[in-house]
Amino acid sequence: MVESSDAVALSGLRKVFGSGADAVTAVDSVDLAIRDGEFFSMLGPSGSGKTTVLRMIAGFELPTAGTILLGGVDVSRKAPFERDVNTVFQDYALFPHMSVADNIAYGLKVRGVRRDERRRRAGEALETVRLSGYGARRPGQLSGGQRQRVALARALVNRPKVLLLDEPLGALDLKLREEMQVELKAIQREVGITFVFVTHDQEEALTMSDRIAVFRAGRIEQVGTPAEIYEFPATDFVAGFVGTSNLLRGETARTVVGTEGTFSIRPEKLRIVAQDAAVAADECVADGSVADVVYVGAATRFLVDLDAGGRLVVLQQNVETSSSEVTSWRDRRVRLLWRRDQLFRLPDVAAESGAELPHSPLDAVPAHTG
Repeated sequence: MVESSDAVALSGLRKVFGSGADAVTAVDSVDLAIRDGEFFSMLGPSGSGKTTVLRMIAGFELPTAGTILLGGVDVSRKAPFERDVNTVFQDYALFPHMSVADNIAYGLKVRGVRRDERRRRAGEALETVRLSGYGARRPGQLSGGQRQRVALARALVNRPKVLLLDEPLGALDLKLREEMQVELKAIQREVGITFVFVTHDQEEALTMSDRIAVFRAGRIEQVGTPAEIYEFPATDFVAGFVGTSNLLRGETARTVVGTEGTFSIRPEKLRIVAQDAAVAADECVADGSVADVVYVGAATRFLVDLDAGGRLVVLQQNVETSSSEVTSWRDRRVRLLWRRDQLFRLPDVAAESGAELPHSPLDAVPAHTG
């Protein structure tokens, strides 16, 4: 259902490349409403359809079927320049022979905006992206992060209703990318424009987004806030793709959880204790052996083979652990504990078995009694 507050509304959106036996369905019946003023991310692996959806919103691709509304207006068949959107690409596409200010003002010049107005608005855009005083420089004199900000300023100077961002941080190194994630979200809050962000980086999406759509094979698996996507995954694909998730199913679930179904538990929820440690009434327990240990600086990742079958990943903050202790953990017998309310039954699997679907962490799993 399209609401008046929706900046972007997609209905039955479908895109097929090729024809006949060679036809490839890149996007298959996507329905999506993006609210005015929100930071919305489309997250998924390569080939999931997220970039094709972005290109259809921008007008670079026309849909095979379905409609695209921008601010309630059907733009499904309109050219890119007829849509009130701008796009920021991963490669920035800056003119190397132009100054930063001229790069930013170029779109205004094409539209016939007066020179003094172009300069004023380019200066405002530079101030918005924290680059005041850089207008006279050439792109080659800037760092990767600064060029990314110039590309953003160039898109913002036209004051679009919707800004589309196609993996704009992908070319940056890890530290700069993390800094720009925070900066980009701050800029979005400041300007109040709807941002539609495409990424395959789950941490990026979780860090910046108001809401996320997780794509797989041309379809949307789940839409929700970062907390909803992470804590309550709708499918095993979402549970595995967004962060690291341990899945308990089959005989392992029956033994450890005490009931049928497929369940998700995040690595940071698990605690490693001595094998004879007591188990509280509200806890689940699984015994096993440490198969491997990975020291990653701030935390240590333990891979534990369960006696009940399967393997769980445990993430433990290095409050007391040091790298010198890592090898001593291998092959050690351990007990894993976690609270029952931290275990989540995957809804799609529950639906297939005819069970009632919980809409919160599992509240129907019996406590471990032994």
